[in-house]
Amino acid sequence: METLLAIGVVASIFVGFNIGGSSTGIAWGPPVGAGVVTKTTAAALMTVFVFLGGWTVGRNVMGTLSEGIITLEGGIPLAGGVAILFFIGLGILVANVFGVPVPTSMTTVGAIAGLGLATDTLNYPMIAEIISWWFVTPIIGFWIGGVIGRYVYPEVNRRVEIKKTDGPLFVIDRASGVPKPSFGPNTTWSEVVSTTIVFVIGCYMAFSAGASNVPNAAAPLVSAAGGLPENTAIILATLAIGLGGFTIARRTMESVGSELSDIPLLAALFVMVTASTITTLLSWIGIPISLVMSTVMTIVGIGWGRATRPITVREAVTRDANGHEIVTGAITAETTDSNEAAPIGEPEPSEVLNAENLFNPRAIIKYISMWIIGPTMSTGLAYGFFVLFPGVV
Repeated sequence: METLLAIGVVASIFVGFNIGGSSTGIAWGPPVGAGVVTKTTAAALMTVFVFLGGWTVGRNVMGTLSEGIITLEGGIPLAGGVAILFFIGLGILVANVFGVPVPTSMTTVGAIAGLGLATDTLNYPMIAEIISWWFVTPIIGFWIGGVIGRYVYPEVNRRVEIKKTDGPLFVIDRASGVPKPSFGPNTTWSEVVSTTIVFVIGCYMAFSAGASNVPNAAAPLVSAAGGLPENTAIILATLAIGLGGFTIARRTMESVGSELSDIPLLAALFVMVTASTITTLLSWIGIPISLVMSTVMTIVGIGWGRATRPITVREAVTRDANGHEIVTGAITAETTDSNEAAPIGEPEPSEVLNAENLFNPRAIIKYISMWIIGPTMSTGLAYGFFVLFPGVV
């Protein structure tokens, strides 16, 4: 039993390591891509706030994964929990090899559901509830993003400018004999405030990632008979996620920060707050949900809302644009002059209409493909394994 538990710990670390590679990119890709924080700083902050999210809100998701999806009497045997962890990790690893964040919660639920299907112990009402939220969440993210892009972002973008000046933000001043921090040579108060906001939002997203993802690495060992205590499993999962953030997440941060979208940092902050709030609230009620999916669909929603400003809601719904062009790249343009944003239903300035595309279509296709491949692989492998080796459970 001790040897099997040791293997389970290795499997949990393997899953957490790959989760760190995926979720760190989502939480810190935009700030890293904008040069606001370094990859090392991002990984350190990710580790701290992932722990806080997993230790608090994440316990609700832990209960769903441990007890809600399948109804095996006596819980999942330790060997079954170890096998589930390996299937989860394999699905995530495939996506990380391609530098694409994967919806970890979907992969985890798929692996546990594979066990339930193989043993005829799947809790169908619970699975139906979880999957229904998987369909609803992208829609919620899209429409919240659409409202922000259409009515909020243009006005905020006109008034707020987030820039990083050359040189360090702070330096140590030793002129008075007592070392004390002071502004860097080019630092402004505006830059300090905007950088602080970026840090706070990044930490909030890391908290949300911990609430939804720590249970994915910990729950199979917590639910297993003879497994780990819940607190120990949370700490183990956090350390593994942090390790992934310091290593393989570097590639994923580059992918999210530059490949997925050319949107400015201000728009990315709107995306991060929206996706984190959706994920945290659903994690609070115990629903395993994907931070990745919320993030991407909010990006698309903001772009759609920004692009449809030249037409009214009625025209957008009836597809009667009265000759006005809907340009999906409108969000990428920064407005730095003092002119008012164009009213709803009026054409946008030419510099906005001629902006680059909102996102790279090839990157989006790659993301969606990995979202399908990861959960499908974990479900299929788990089902096949437990059918072939029923003695494990």
